[in-house]
Amino acid sequence: MDNTSELACSYAALILTDFDVAVTADKIQKLAKAANCEVEPFWPTLFARALEGQNIRDLISRIGSGVGAAPAAAGPAAAAVADSGAAKAEEAKKEEPEEESDDDMGFGLFD
Repeated sequence: MDNTSELACSYAALILTDFDVAVTADKIQKLAKAANCEVEPFWPTLFARALEGQNIRDLISRIGSGVGAAPAAAGPAAAAVADSGAAKAEEAKKEEPEEESDDDMGFGLFD
């Protein structure tokens, strides 16, 4: 599968963001053309619409932090689910019985 078009649009969006230029389909297309990349016509429009109104610098800086993983519209319900999930994990740790050693069985592996 050739993903050259996607990569070209991604890099073009990053370049535009780095120079504080608005990310538009036309500008993505122009950068891809300047880099001698053939981009299918729908990719620049798709990227421009997906990134419209987004702070790309924040998206990049939050990639590994896990902050952006939960949907923002969930609100208090998601927090309650997360709290209950944490409580269940703590209960599972508390309820976990200690492992018994083989010495208690009265025989060994090579007896």
